[in-house]
Amino acid sequence: MLSRKSLFFTLFIFASSILPNGFAGITEEFRVTRVVDGDTVVLEDGRHVRYIGMDTPEKGRPYYAEAKGENERLVKGKKVRLEYDVEKTDRYGRTLAYVYADDIFVNAELVKNGYAMIYTFPPNVKYAKTFLALQEKARNQKRGLWGLNRQDINQSGKKSFWDYMAYKLGHIFR
Repeated sequence: MLSRKSLFFTLFIFASSILPNGFAGITEEFRVTRVVDGDTVVLEDGRHVRYIGMDTPEKGRPYYAEAKGENERLVKGKKVRLEYDVEKTDRYGRTLAYVYADDIFVNAELVKNGYAMIYTFPPNVKYAKTFLALQEKARNQKRGLWGLNRQDINQSGKKSFWDYMAYKLGHIFR
């Protein structure tokens, strides 16, 4: 039989191993019924899931259609596994998650292929270093939105990717 001191110590170790991480490590599976854009989906239970650690262009911005299309290819109609970090929802009530379809880590796949850029907010930073390394490689290889040419985009009458970056940075620091 454990003494009170041993029991307290055991409970303390157990609690300290899970409480600081909140929901980290918890996973659930659901089917994706709709893809909203490149970084948001709707699940069969009606929840909106916003991918953690990355951001894709918004509607009307360069590379929006490509990012949404790739997200659809990866997850639409499929069962996905959600992995949570410290915070489970954002201020808009969306579920925040790392998303896996089959063996594909969707958040990382979108960053790796240049459909998304890193967009990390503490405390949800579990894969921040991974995303940064994938983005750097995508930038160096000019994959996806990193390969957009300012002159080509401006000739088509659309704003450039770099205009979009300035907009996003301004939005972050207001």
